[in-house]
Amino acid sequence: MSFDLAKTPTLEAVATADGQALAQDVRRRAEEAIATAEARADVVEACAAQRDLEERLARLRKTERALTAYSKRLREQAAAAEQAAMDAIIESTGEEKKFDFRKLDATAVMENRSRVTGRAIASMVERMIPLAHLASLRAEAHALMTRARAMEAIAQERAEKVLGAMRDAVSEEMVLPVDLSKGVAGALLAHAAGLKRCAVQISESADAIERAFQKRMGELK
Repeated sequence: MSFDLAKTPTLEAVATADGQALAQDVRRRAEEAIATAEARADVVEACAAQRDLEERLARLRKTERALTAYSKRLREQAAAAEQAAMDAIIESTGEEKKFDFRKLDATAVMENRSRVTGRAIASMVERMIPLAHLASLRAEAHALMTRARAMEAIAQERAEKVLGAMRDAVSEEMVLPVDLSKGVAGALLAHAAGLKRCAVQISESADAIERAFQKRMGELK
């Protein structure tokens, strides 16, 4: 190690002079620390809750699409059955007691199914799917914040460990500034900050959706 303290009062101690190797090592250690954070019980639980709600939303949307397609077929079948029933009546002998209304029974069944299906679709579109979407967004934001806090906690632990190891040097020189932003702790904090930004954006989207939903429900009353 060669330096002129008079010309360079600020020193930087690194594990290796190879900048590329140093960056790769920091990245590898950061990825390992992130994996450790992702494996924490609270993070696993929050992510599992998010997946469950996302899967419920996906199921509701799939069911709504299937019901919509079924309702369309029912309306087409009911229209065809009604026409067939009218044709049967028209083709009757002309005597009232011999009019053939039997085909109207099938029409009535399909029309009843169509009404019930329509109400089910309306309930899903107006209430169930928006609420499930809202719950999914809230869970996603919570999971992101939980992951961010876990990474911040690990960054804090690493920083305390580094500072603890430097106490001897501090006792000799009294003040020894340390820039942790360039190391693993800094990488973890940067990653956590990104997760927090995403969480805030998703929470704001959820707030907007909730306000729109409440307004729409108020208008429907």
